[in-house]
Amino acid sequence: MDSSIIADRRRLRRKLGFWRIVAVALIVALGFAFYRFAVGEAGTASPQIAHVTISGLIVDDDELLERLKKVETSDQVKAAVISISSPGGTTYGGEKIFKAIRAISAKKPVVSDVRTLAASAGYMVATAGDTIIAGDSSITGSIGVIFQYPQIQPLLDKIGVSLQEIKSSPLKAEPSPFHEASEEAKAMIRNMVIDSYNWFVDLVADRRKLPREEVLKLADGTIYTGRQALQAKLVDTIGGEAEIRAYLKSRGVDVDLPMVDWDKKSNTPFLLAGAVSRLVTILGYDDLVRGQDINGILPPKLLLDGLLSVWQVGRD
Repeated sequence: MDSSIIADRRRLRRKLGFWRIVAVALIVALGFAFYRFAVGEAGTASPQIAHVTISGLIVDDDELLERLKKVETSDQVKAAVISISSPGGTTYGGEKIFKAIRAISAKKPVVSDVRTLAASAGYMVATAGDTIIAGDSSITGSIGVIFQYPQIQPLLDKIGVSLQEIKSSPLKAEPSPFHEASEEAKAMIRNMVIDSYNWFVDLVADRRKLPREEVLKLADGTIYTGRQALQAKLVDTIGGEAEIRAYLKSRGVDVDLPMVDWDKKSNTPFLLAGAVSRLVTILGYDDLVRGQDINGILPPKLLLDGLLSVWQVGRD
């Protein structure tokens, strides 16, 4: 048989195999869609304990707030566990998440589960729960507010570049990275930081039922292990899932209820495309489709605007 005919038949078989893979993938996608339609988002068709993870830098996250709202309004969610692993973030972002969790707490029990790190705005979020459970060696605290701005004027001086400006008033666009801040500008920023700091301190004092003077002693930016935080009354219990279940039982929640993850899942079309791409490569059909794994191509945009309440490891 002619070698060109053999090559054509091989290409045809490979194409046929590829389209079989696509057909299977589409069937899986349709099945997943039917499951979501029949069971409901995050399995909300049956009684459960909702589990939400808040990790990374805390920002004004509309998607997270929407999920928390669904947890609040779902009749099938009998309690919520908020697991926090965050060094903090924007004060405003922490405030919005705090209020969303308090709205859940008005309708059902909420446990704040402090994982590796829940500092600054992360601790702010943790105080929204009805109780805070932390690990022995977890890190929390760092109660405080910071405002940072760069100063690049020395660099501009070295390369011989200057910036001139005309503004309506001395405090407009201050502090500026292009010149040393005036004492009036520093006072303005300091007053803003102190106002947010006082709000944070009052929030901790209210939620932890501690005298404000005692909270002020703790709110000097110090971080604490879980055991230290327990002694300082910043957390309620040391432990993990067993202690979470025990607390929920004390609040009348059935201990046999499943704990269902309400964490953000990858968008189904993107997840499916990535899986198909990898499967095609494994089976040797990558010469037909040059697709690449989509996961991770578009990293999440991170903008930190406004005052920060974030724990930062110091540098020498």
